[in-house]
Amino acid sequence: MRSHSLVPAAIAELPWRMLAFVIFITGFGLVVLYSAAGGKLMPWALPQAVRFAIFLGLAIAISRVKVDRLKAIAFPAYGIVLFLLVLVEALGFVGKGAQRWLSLGFMNLQPSELMKPVIILAMARFFDLLPVAELRKWNAIWPAAAMLGVPAALILVQPDLGTAMMVVMGGIVMMFLAGLPLRLFVGGIVFAGVAGRTAFSFLHEYQRQRVLIFMNPESDPRGAGYHIAQSQIAIGSGGIFGKGFLKGTQSHLQYLPEGHTDFIFATMAEEWGLIGGLLIIVAYAFVIKWGIGVALEGKDRFSRLAAAGLITTIFFYVAINLMMVMGLAPVVGIPLPLVSYGGSAMLTVMLCLGMLMAVDRQNRRGGALRP
Repeated sequence: MRSHSLVPAAIAELPWRMLAFVIFITGFGLVVLYSAAGGKLMPWALPQAVRFAIFLGLAIAISRVKVDRLKAIAFPAYGIVLFLLVLVEALGFVGKGAQRWLSLGFMNLQPSELMKPVIILAMARFFDLLPVAELRKWNAIWPAAAMLGVPAALILVQPDLGTAMMVVMGGIVMMFLAGLPLRLFVGGIVFAGVAGRTAFSFLHEYQRQRVLIFMNPESDPRGAGYHIAQSQIAIGSGGIFGKGFLKGTQSHLQYLPEGHTDFIFATMAEEWGLIGGLLIIVAYAFVIKWGIGVALEGKDRFSRLAAAGLITTIFFYVAINLMMVMGLAPVVGIPLPLVSYGGSAMLTVMLCLGMLMAVDRQNRRGGALRP
């Protein structure tokens, strides 16, 4: 009798309002994928729906994990994903000029995507273990820098500038939230400005073109600026209410590259217009607002840091992709979470949400006392 009563309680504890927005975002994405395929469930909408159902179940299962358990697995998980990044260099297959994936049969796993939430957990655990008095000392800086720099370098050589950038940004946010001295970040900005010219020379030619062209895509509309130019045309042509479901032309006539992955927002905006774009942005805003609330209510240092870092990761996904498709940032291959076709990015976001729900569950149950 007791086992039967546990199921409704577990379901009732879930943050259903947040999950409703997540389901809405994904459902909207499935509609766009269906349209992008010319009104067909294959090859994108149906596999995406199956993956979401599986990953949603995984996220709900993770929400039942105690936060102390997340603490315990933070460093081992970091080590495993770091090993997978090394394995990609040895056994990963090449796709679209990059060696980023490991084939699992039912899906192609991109370990660099997993590093986004794992680096958050590992750094949250590191700063949780570090005495507050040590935050302004060198012992707080070099281990965190090494923990961040090694995976970022492995990802950069794949090459995957966008994911490497997101991993670095997530790590820097964790350092800032942990309370490292502000002068460190000012110094980092100065160093980045000085070293940027040298680092630019190490990028692949297509990456350099992406960085240079986003300021003026019209200068090479048929070459390096093609993606941005076509994306802006698709978004602009949608107007306020869009052209209508299944009536997009930029994506259906193959003018818009990657209209089902990185540039899916442009595909959506063409058919659903400004109204559709605002609806999905508002849905993301509610999910992010919920995550910020979870972080603010964290009952211990690890919970607060981990929750803040995880929701920041989701925010970076959304912000960078939207800026990219609108021509406000270089094209760096960041998908729109839960909407763009692909398994690795969806898995990453659902892992983040699962761990956030675990922290939220601890918050509502009282959990550990604040230090």
